[in-house]
Amino acid sequence: MSWYCDIAPDHPVHGPYHDREYGFPLDDERGLFERLSLEIFQAGLSWLIVLKKRPALVAAFEGFDPAVVATYGEMEVARLMADAGIIRNRRKILAVIENARRLVAIRNSHGSFAAWIAAHHPLTKPGWVKLFKASFVFMGGEVVNEFLMSIGYLPGAHGEACPVLARIKPLDPPWMRVGEAFYG
Repeated sequence: MSWYCDIAPDHPVHGPYHDREYGFPLDDERGLFERLSLEIFQAGLSWLIVLKKRPALVAAFEGFDPAVVATYGEMEVARLMADAGIIRNRRKILAVIENARRLVAIRNSHGSFAAWIAAHHPLTKPGWVKLFKASFVFMGGEVVNEFLMSIGYLPGAHGEACPVLARIKPLDPPWMRVGEAFYG
C-alpha cells in the first residue's frame, strides 16, 4: 500500500481526493492544468494545505482555464498576491501564469494538453521530468512525478491492497498499458 493509501481513508480532506481523483485517468484540459498548478503550489508545502486551499485557488484562477490565465498581467498578479485564501508565493503564481501561456501554445500544436501528454507516452520518470522541464517552468522531479501519477501516467498512486486501485484498473490508465516493469 502506498503511504497515501494509509493516511487518506476516512480523512475529511485527503479521503475524497484519494478515493475519487488520485490516479484516475484525466484528459480534461482545465482539470489537467489545475492538477499541474496544484502540484506547483504544493512544492515545499504539505498536500493537506493545498487541498484545503484548493477551492480558493480554483476561484482565484478562474477555474484554471488556461486561455484565461494566459492573459494575466501585473494587475492579476497583484490581485492574487493580495488574496489571503490562496498560497501567495509570487514565483509559483508567475509559474502558473507562464505555464498557462505554454499550454495555449501546446493546444495550438497538439490540439490539447492531453494529446501532447499522450503523444509522449510512454516515458520513464526521468524522461518525463526532462520533457516537462524543457516545456514548462517550476518543474522538478516531485512536481512531475506527482502530476503524472495523479492523472494515471505513472504507477504508484495506490498500493495493490488499496480498493481504489481496483476501481482504477478497469479504466485502463496509460501506465498499465505498458506495465509497471517499464518504469523500473
